[in-house]
Amino acid sequence: MMLTFYKYQGTGNDFVIVDNRQGFLPKDNTELIAFLCDRKFGIGADGLILLENDELSDFKMVYYNADGNQSTMCGNGGRCIVAFAKFLGVITNKTSFLAVDGVHNATIDGGIVSLQMQDVDKIDEKPKHSFLDTGSPHHVQIVNALSEMNVAKEGAKLRYGLYGKTGSNINFVEQSTANVFNVRTYERGVEDETLSCGTGVTAVALAMFNMGKAESNNITVITPGGELQVNFEKNGTGYKNIMLVGPAKQVFKGAIEC
Repeated sequence: MMLTFYKYQGTGNDFVIVDNRQGFLPKDNTELIAFLCDRKFGIGADGLILLENDELSDFKMVYYNADGNQSTMCGNGGRCIVAFAKFLGVITNKTSFLAVDGVHNATIDGGIVSLQMQDVDKIDEKPKHSFLDTGSPHHVQIVNALSEMNVAKEGAKLRYGLYGKTGSNINFVEQSTANVFNVRTYERGVEDETLSCGTGVTAVALAMFNMGKAESNNITVITPGGELQVNFEKNGTGYKNIMLVGPAKQVFKGAIEC
């Protein structure tokens, strides 16, 4: 079949997005989805996202990692599908949509999408890192000389060695100024460093505030692919009203035989 697709990116985190409201894409075909995400033989992307109908919200987001397997929440993907939904005319400037971790609210103004993430009940602080779930599991670790790190190698060690088969995303962080942090992320499912990870950026902001490294609840996180803002409210041992804010852009539209 000829498949019409759209390519979106959010701070360098890129996605193949398909309007699947008619339900024509075989969702259990892992090989097909991995092919579409393959940068040599397919389109190339960090993941694939389907926009589908939902009875109770504006639309449903179904997200797959580049390995073809359906995955947990993707923050940058969530921002990109909001931009796509506006492009299709499904929404205007506000939306409520269903993802794998529940309902998300979002707004879009120009090319900037503000996405409400799920509340975080707690952050586990260890001697050398923090661990938390922001829709996807994240290991957050402060390092020196971040720009010189081999993130793919060191991330894989932790992803498999510390977290086993299920794995975790691994974030390496270096503080820039009081409320600004640089981060590089190894993503499970992609099994490599990506230019940006939305749930990872969210995890970094919360972990740094929780550790007392940030003075404000409005934090800037700089990824290799660009800059994102995270703001939130403290809620007992956790956090609520967490917003991930940044650009989402359509790169191109195409068709591929598959």
